[in-house]
Amino acid sequence: MEANRSTGYFDSARETMSQDERLARQGRRLREVIIHAYEHAEAIRKRMQKAALLADDFKGVEDLAKLPIIKKTELIEEQRKALPFGGFLGLGKTDLRRIYVSPGPIYEPGEAHYNDRRWAQALYAGGFRPGDVAQITFNFNMVPVGFWLDKALQQLGCISIPAGVGNTELQLQIMKELGVTAYMGTPSFLATLAERAEKAGLDTRRDLRLEVGFVAAEPLPETLRSDLENRFGMLVRQSYGTADVGCLGFECIEKNGMHFPDDCIVEIVEPGTGKGLGPDQVGEVVATVFDRGYPLIRFGTGDLSLFTDAPCPCGRTSPRLIKIMGRVDQLTKVKGLFVHPSQVDEIKAKFPQLGACQLVVLREGNQDRMIFKAELAAGDANIEDLRTRIGRMLQEVMRLKGEVEFAPAGSIPPDAKKIDDLRTWD
Repeated sequence: MEANRSTGYFDSARETMSQDERLARQGRRLREVIIHAYEHAEAIRKRMQKAALLADDFKGVEDLAKLPIIKKTELIEEQRKALPFGGFLGLGKTDLRRIYVSPGPIYEPGEAHYNDRRWAQALYAGGFRPGDVAQITFNFNMVPVGFWLDKALQQLGCISIPAGVGNTELQLQIMKELGVTAYMGTPSFLATLAERAEKAGLDTRRDLRLEVGFVAAEPLPETLRSDLENRFGMLVRQSYGTADVGCLGFECIEKNGMHFPDDCIVEIVEPGTGKGLGPDQVGEVVATVFDRGYPLIRFGTGDLSLFTDAPCPCGRTSPRLIKIMGRVDQLTKVKGLFVHPSQVDEIKAKFPQLGACQLVVLREGNQDRMIFKAELAAGDANIEDLRTRIGRMLQEVMRLKGEVEFAPAGSIPPDAKKIDDLRTWD
């Protein structure tokens, strides 16, 4: 298809407004969601009361610093106390359409009417245009991202193919026979599709007609991006977000950082204190969304990054995240899903034959590799059966396949990380 993918805006008025205009608009929306959350979301009201705050204490974005940061571990704890949403639900249950289940488990409400435009804004900035046939290879099983992107494609006037994960040969057949122009998924799966296509004798430029790709959930090294763009003859741009708060950053055609969307507030704060940091200072990404159904206000993602407010040649005036630089805690994303240190202990507790355990994450080629290492007590009669059962439990608890390796007693130090992430990125 003929499309100008390098210029234009999804919403030019919002994307090119001055910083003063943006802060004023965000301040109004912040006040609206805080008033609603105070009245309807018990957990938010209790947090504000504990800090001796009322809705009237919030006049602008700068007042967010008065509130403590909501940690993901706190979400899990509060939900255990008051299932299913721990007091963070801002609407009645009859106003919900779905309940998502993220690793943890964390239950996330999905409103009956989806009005979030951040993902659509991200897709347009990355080159998606009306009429694109887009194949979504993100997970539609329990988590919200696939549904969000399907809605965003509707908002853009694109055609959605909700393919989901896996089934590589079928995915290639769909791409070829339906003339798919846009890919949505992890960069590693796009690399897998390229390799499988070439092994099957397909010309990735002639037989497949991909023109643009939207990737997320994994780091995108520039070497991998260049390889994918060259093999397919396409644009590849990335975005950043979480299942809790949605889109928090997206690349434009200039690929020099990820613009903040307009319908949320993104802060970079000092870990531990919550003090706001300025440009080029590394800190935790903290998000506030204007979602009345799930009003997470000052939610700590646990990701480390830094931002710039230098002008972007694309004309968008929002600040930009430079890159994700690691984690504040040991929470780790593998193959697009978070794994928790507590899940290592959960698996260990199910097998009395095991001593100290550790999850090791490696990167081989363009794929993540996960190894569950466990010290093995003497006397177990059937090692291979135990390995199989642990592997099955690994997939059940973490929703990811991994290898199981046994180690002698005492080989995993007492102070070893529960999750040892040995991946490197260029």
